[in-house]
Amino acid sequence: MPSIQQGQLPQDALLEKYKLASAKTDCYFVDIPKQVSQAQYIEAFYTTPLFKIERFILALVARRPSTDEQANALAHGETKDFAAWSVEAQTPEQLLLCDFMGKTRSWLKSTAISTADTNNSTRLYFGSAVIAKQDHTSGKARVGIGFQLLGGFHHMYSKALLKAAYVRLLA
Repeated sequence: MPSIQQGQLPQDALLEKYKLASAKTDCYFVDIPKQVSQAQYIEAFYTTPLFKIERFILALVARRPSTDEQANALAHGETKDFAAWSVEAQTPEQLLLCDFMGKTRSWLKSTAISTADTNNSTRLYFGSAVIAKQDHTSGKARVGIGFQLLGGFHHMYSKALLKAAYVRLLA
């Protein structure tokens, strides 16, 4: 089974600007023993059975339905909107999405890696940012209590999402 690791954002990460602006950011990654394009990664990530549960919930609660075909269009740069997100920035190796309320960001990156131990591998990254709000009393930027309480779940869920994409890409 893959070893999903938590680490620092790469220096070129599109999510880095939010870290610098005091948002709560995270970064998970895994190395997959094959070449994977960014489009393949995006499509696999958003069409896993696990993510389809989130899509179902978003369709019911937020009235933001989505399909596998829309995930494919997102992966190939043919749409700027998917479920509850819109594309904020995109490069050949990265995708940064903003939720419809502007409170969170989701980030995917795939990059080819080659070391003495691995050849033809790809590092898959997944990260998030929760935008901090200015506390009017203290003047400090703070993440809301709801996001703080869900931190443990978010950590497990992020790892599970990345693992699901990994498994789908190896199938």
